[in-house]
Amino acid sequence: MVLGISLLLATLAPLVLSFYLPAIAPVNYCQSETKTCKNTELLVLVNRLDSTESAIPFDYAKFDFCPVDTEKKPPSENLGQVLFGDRYHVTNYKFTYKKDEMCKKLCDKTYTKGNVESEGLLTDLKRIIEQNYQQHWVVDNMPVAWCTEGGEGKDYCTTSFPVGCYIDKNGQTQGRCDPGVATNQEQYYILNHVDFKIEYKTNSDGTGRIVAVKIKPFSHSHTVDGCTGGAALSLTFGDDGTITVPYTYSVKWEENNKVEWASRWDYLLDSNTQVNVQWYSILNSIVIVLFLSGMVAMILLRTLHRDIARYNQLDPEDPQEEFGWKLVHGDVFRPPRKGMMLSVLIGSGAQVFFMISVTIAIACLGFLYPGNRGFLLSAGVVMYVCLGSPAGYTAARIYKSFGGERWKTNVLLTAHFVPAIVFCIFFVLNLVLWGEGSSSAVPFGTLVGVLALWICISVPLTFVGAFFGFRQPAIQYPTRTNQIPRHIPPQSFYSREIPGILMGGVLPVGSVFIQLYFIFTSIWAHQIYYMFWFLFVVFIILVITCAETTILLCYFHLCSEDYHWWWRSFLSSGSSALYFFLYAVYFYAERLQMEGAASLFIFFGYTLIMAIYFFLLTGFVGFISCYFFVNKIYSVVKTD
Repeated sequence: MVLGISLLLATLAPLVLSFYLPAIAPVNYCQSETKTCKNTELLVLVNRLDSTESAIPFDYAKFDFCPVDTEKKPPSENLGQVLFGDRYHVTNYKFTYKKDEMCKKLCDKTYTKGNVESEGLLTDLKRIIEQNYQQHWVVDNMPVAWCTEGGEGKDYCTTSFPVGCYIDKNGQTQGRCDPGVATNQEQYYILNHVDFKIEYKTNSDGTGRIVAVKIKPFSHSHTVDGCTGGAALSLTFGDDGTITVPYTYSVKWEENNKVEWASRWDYLLDSNTQVNVQWYSILNSIVIVLFLSGMVAMILLRTLHRDIARYNQLDPEDPQEEFGWKLVHGDVFRPPRKGMMLSVLIGSGAQVFFMISVTIAIACLGFLYPGNRGFLLSAGVVMYVCLGSPAGYTAARIYKSFGGERWKTNVLLTAHFVPAIVFCIFFVLNLVLWGEGSSSAVPFGTLVGVLALWICISVPLTFVGAFFGFRQPAIQYPTRTNQIPRHIPPQSFYSREIPGILMGGVLPVGSVFIQLYFIFTSIWAHQIYYMFWFLFVVFIILVITCAETTILLCYFHLCSEDYHWWWRSFLSSGSSALYFFLYAVYFYAERLQMEGAASLFIFFGYTLIMAIYFFLLTGFVGFISCYFFVNKIYSVVKTD
């Protein structure tokens, strides 16, 4: 198995490192309009402002920058973009194909001391500079990159750049922002000038395609001729009680025929040093899977085979000769307490499992735009809504096998219980974002649309799945259940419920915790996540680890004559959600510098939603694995 996974990784590595997106068509540009080419200008789109020091993104138009172009309509945001807080605007930066510009003025912004409105705008600007808020610009469906010199002679490029530079009282600056000023006083410098370098590839017909857009932001007071002269522009009132901020830009076009349009993302992705660490993550996970596979193989091939052979040689009418897990054959399929709730959780877990599987498969095929996190979230929401039938069918089959008769209650709970909890948490978080004026606050119309998707699509599909599930005959188990429950002998500390459940979640999270770092970095540190083949392999490893861990624990508990495996199989694997949440606490404390109660609430609120779905996913995998394991071993032994 390990060899097979290694061969799979070797086959997929070139695909991971040379990402190509077939769903985005290239745009040809020309200096003058022709019959075959109508694009002579490039538009610059601006997106939200975000920061690693705050979980609250803001709309670009909320702050006092140069006015956006209201005559041209920006591209519409999809559902995932709205949930992430993306808000696009068309700026007044105008680029004509292959026409260089030098120190072109965009606008002037003046702030007056003593003017309440003016000082309020300036205070807001200083606040986002101090919290290291970053701008995101887009040209030709590609993020604008800020490249600085990195190690080994390579450029390090990011898809964002700061609004300004903040120097604290100790003379320290944040991140890579350097205004070039040495001072021991608290200062705010605005990055008001941008040098654009646009690289293009010339086609055979004379048109061109954009292959890279790079910028260098500067802070200049423009006190001398040209945009490169003068000191850094500090947001400090002068002797006349005013501050004037001139926003300017320069454009330089550069031909680059070495880069194909399909490979134009490579210089951004090459700046990402995650690939080597991802390989380490995969190898770490494979070692864990190898260890567990060895344990399970030993049990299945040696212990179980020996037990079954001995059981089948014994006289079934002599109860004194029974021992081990065969002793509980009359109680192992006894319906659990709270079987209604267990079947609902299993059905919801099936929905999450298929949703994640399909979404990752779509991402691996290259249909999700790597620079737009909203596409991935939109695909996940749509798949979750459309996969209500597996939830209803699974919950109905399990509940009917327990002998349950309240099928209406079961269907209603399957359709509403988990979505209602998640929606309530999301609604409270949205209220906080509304109060903060964040761009990620979902508009009321979108909120109604999400509710409509749930009520009009997901709920009916759940009813359809439950209808077919309840029409099926009840599952027949291989052994009969005794009328009187068997006494369970005293258990050791590690065989008791809580310790056993907590132990079950350690290895699944241990096999994927490095991948969790990249997922959290993508969400909260606003990094591009594009290595979906790695995610696909890690997802398979997670499923295998959950299954094998639960089977091992289930076997040990049955050998100790504890037949309460129904809930334990779900919770043992599902307890990995607890360690998922604890890792999020560590990530927040050690990797992020977020401040403020609102950011804390938003971070852990969304993390709680992710932990709920992780609990359902891993619990479902653990239960199904243990379910088939128990059915199999008791179907091959002779019982009276």
